[in-house]
Amino acid sequence: MAPFNPPNTVLGGFKERPEALLVQGDKLYIGTATGSLFIYEYNEFSENGSTLVDTKKGLSRRPIDQLGYIKDINSLVSLSETIPTLYPLPSFAPPKPLTRAKGALTFAVHSSVHNLDQSDAQGGAHTVGRTGPIPTMVTQLLVGCRRKVVIYTWKDGEAQEIKETILPHSPRVAVFLDSDNVCFAYSPTEYALFSISKLTTLDVVTPIPANISMGTFSGLTGYMTLGLGARAKPGLVRLSDTEALIVKDNQGFIIGTDGRQTKPTTIDWPSPPDEVAFVNPYIFSILPPGTVPVPENGSSLPSGSTPVAPQSSLIPSPVVQVISSLTTQSVQTLPFPPTSSASSAANCTIRLLTSSPAAKAPLFLVATPSDRTVATSEGSSIWQIRMRSWGDQIDELVQRCLYSDALSLLDTLDKALLPDKDQRRTHIRALHAVSQFRLGKFDDAINSFIELDLNPAKVVALYPERIAGRLSVPPNDWISLFGGPTNQQSLTPKNDDTISTKSQNDSNESKEKLVEQSASPAMPVKAAVRRGTAFVALLSSSKDKDDDTISISGKKKVKQIDDFSRSVDALWRYLTDRRPKVAGALAVVHIAPAQSHQWPFLSETSIEELFSLPNIPLPLLTPEQLVRFAQIVDTALFKSYLVTQPALLGALCRLANWCEVSEVEEELRAREKFAELIYLYNGKKHAKALNLLHQLSEKETDMRDKLDPSISYLRKLGPEYINQVFESSRWIFEENRHMAFEIFTSDDVELPRTQVTDYLENIDPSISTRYIEYLIDEKGEESAAFHDRLAELYLNMTLSARKRGDEANELEVYSKLLRFIDTTDHYRPDRLYGSLPENLYEARAVLLGRMGRHEHALELYVYKLKNYAKAEEYCKRIYNPNGVTRSIFLTLLRLYLRPTDKAAPNLLQPALDLISRHSPRLDSVETLQLLPPLVTACDVRPFLQEALRAPIFDSHVIRNIHKARNEQVARKLMLLESRRVRVTDSRICPQCHKRLGSSVIAVHAPRGEVTHYQCRDAFARRLVDPVRR
Repeated sequence: MAPFNPPNTVLGGFKERPEALLVQGDKLYIGTATGSLFIYEYNEFSENGSTLVDTKKGLSRRPIDQLGYIKDINSLVSLSETIPTLYPLPSFAPPKPLTRAKGALTFAVHSSVHNLDQSDAQGGAHTVGRTGPIPTMVTQLLVGCRRKVVIYTWKDGEAQEIKETILPHSPRVAVFLDSDNVCFAYSPTEYALFSISKLTTLDVVTPIPANISMGTFSGLTGYMTLGLGARAKPGLVRLSDTEALIVKDNQGFIIGTDGRQTKPTTIDWPSPPDEVAFVNPYIFSILPPGTVPVPENGSSLPSGSTPVAPQSSLIPSPVVQVISSLTTQSVQTLPFPPTSSASSAANCTIRLLTSSPAAKAPLFLVATPSDRTVATSEGSSIWQIRMRSWGDQIDELVQRCLYSDALSLLDTLDKALLPDKDQRRTHIRALHAVSQFRLGKFDDAINSFIELDLNPAKVVALYPERIAGRLSVPPNDWISLFGGPTNQQSLTPKNDDTISTKSQNDSNESKEKLVEQSASPAMPVKAAVRRGTAFVALLSSSKDKDDDTISISGKKKVKQIDDFSRSVDALWRYLTDRRPKVAGALAVVHIAPAQSHQWPFLSETSIEELFSLPNIPLPLLTPEQLVRFAQIVDTALFKSYLVTQPALLGALCRLANWCEVSEVEEELRAREKFAELIYLYNGKKHAKALNLLHQLSEKETDMRDKLDPSISYLRKLGPEYINQVFESSRWIFEENRHMAFEIFTSDDVELPRTQVTDYLENIDPSISTRYIEYLIDEKGEESAAFHDRLAELYLNMTLSARKRGDEANELEVYSKLLRFIDTTDHYRPDRLYGSLPENLYEARAVLLGRMGRHEHALELYVYKLKNYAKAEEYCKRIYNPNGVTRSIFLTLLRLYLRPTDKAAPNLLQPALDLISRHSPRLDSVETLQLLPPLVTACDVRPFLQEALRAPIFDSHVIRNIHKARNEQVARKLMLLESRRVRVTDSRICPQCHKRLGSSVIAVHAPRGEVTHYQCRDAFARRLVDPVRR
């Protein structure tokens, strides 16, 4: 990846020697060796270079060593003649030397916003009307002098007290980490951390360089760099608020505020860098000519440069090397200056790496010809290196399958710099997870899939066909499936995720080859040292040998788990995580697995449609998309169990699920797992489940074992499967009608009652009557339609039995009919009466009574049935002394004594029995008039005695007396309420003899005297006591 564009010239032909650069806004400040300051105006994207705006000749008598800018006071800081001086902009007058920092060697500027209380913000003075902390801009200028440090501070442009402290050494370079921590470089090998608040220093501790531990080769690096010259200053740059990079020899260490390494890895340069700079997140370093190998295929070279000849493996010109601070690996190599002529490129020096404080700002450097004559005639040139857009950098990393690097780069960016940061992060994390999956890091990959809410169809597609089915995708198409580049499928990621996927034998073989190469005298020593792999390989090989020896001696055999088993274990974890969450999302929209038949099957959906399902959180999916997710998850879970853990199938099948039956049906049949297959059919393909149960029943001999499974299955089917129930239950009725009836008595579901009744009547009317009886008795059915139908069924069954001559069955059914029409009120008797034949007298009598035709009903009991007891019971049942049936006993007596049927026998005795038993319910006068003349008084003696015991006073007289009394009381009340008194202004209270006026009064009975309310008691005593009166 090349994160930076080829360098371009900002300023050329600069005759004086630049010693300091500063970029601030659109201004470029150049301090020279003669003490002059040149100010240029430049545009980062302009091709016209820079325009000279102003020149400050003789700003200092000696070279300007360092430039800085303090925004809080809008001043330029110049370090020259070991004294820092402040120059107000834009006038540069009056200059303010910082005399307390005399003997300065370096300085650093840091600005930050602090929430200070009122006393700190205003120097002890309280601000009226303002409470709470006040945001304050605090700028610090730290000047490193000989064996001391001086700190200048401004708060919102107001100077504060100057701090000064002694140091053990003189700092050559200083960089701020944050507002309190500063890193010092005393020398190229000595570094320290300084706390401003505590005014204390802490030495930086770094591990011994790796090349020191290599014995014979320990002095190799120093020997190779003897002729490269000494570096002018130590290498030190700030990386973040908590990290800084220090350079020791040809190694770079990233340290934290505690003075220790924050990353175990180091940055290795082929030789000590001359200078280092930082443009987040890249580290720039200037390397001397002839120290940097030529990149392979010139991939990192600028487009305008030409690779050197193959026989030369090192670049002969100075090089600017770009290293990623995230991976500590080189990402770009820029030979300098970038010209097509290799000879001219080698004759220049580059220095003064200067970065702008703004984010993603270009980096500047000065290139000067090495030849003094050429330098005098052509002068120096200032170059800028501009960074490519963040999106292009990330896209290139993704194109090269460097997903970890892309994610690390994304983490350093603010969303304002990359508006689609979240979308890119999700996409790259998915690709990274696929890369991890390919490399055998199944658990890490599955964790990412779960966190990203990825489409489960794509996750399942990473598995072979026996688990993923038609969703399976070849490994070469995995990246493109997840939206990655299609032309890089076979590229193995070259990052920290890369692991060996070869077998153990291949691994041992490669180690042996590596040891042989390292032991070979033909192998260059420097290459072995630079790689650092030979020694590691020897240690690794020795360790492996020791492990094998221990394993053999201890006779311990460790079972190796293959990649497929580990991948399936990870898949189980993914699917079991998705399954309850998808079920919960479906429950919110009121969709259950029992409704799976209402949705298209997974096999009916195209693969393209399944892969196009969105990668969003489950609550944001549509109901149809949720159903697809549920089908994919359950089907994959079922197939993974089937392949690796068949014993777990039963538990999964018994649960409500969305598994696609067609994917596993044949496999289950082949393994004769019929119970699991039936459970799986349930809710999806009931016809196949019932047919399978029918086939399995043929192997059973016991009737209960033969029919119970089918009956239990049919009892669970709802009304939407009514036709299936009817079709599959017929063979059960043929086997055993009594057991088959249990199908329609389920408490879990209820089928359409009318359709079930029709179906059962076609099979056998007696089963239909049993079903309606069950509805009425158990389910509380009260509709007239079912009651009428039950009565008609009873009637038809009675007539059918009579035709067959089956008297026992006729009597049984006819008794049910009589009991039914006599005890229930929910049928329509007139409708049934029209269907009755003439010879069913008792049924006709009951129906006539239901219709209110009591006399005709009694005629049937008396004349046709000659059952006088039932006639009397009938009268008892409907008798109501205050209703229309109060004379029902008299009607029966009249039928006895005045028969309407000429063929009726003499019924005097039943009539006398009726009179003796029910005399209170018979009218005495009418009863005596009905009796024949020959009936003696002795025959009706109990009746006459009861009649003579009637009360003397009629209740009507009593009512009239009460009415008269009520009227009398009402008249008296009206008279009393009509009495009133009149109070005038002149009326006097008879007790106190004062005028009543508007006072509260009391009226006394019976003559109506009026007194004051307070005089009422005294006057009342006078009325009672005649003496006082």
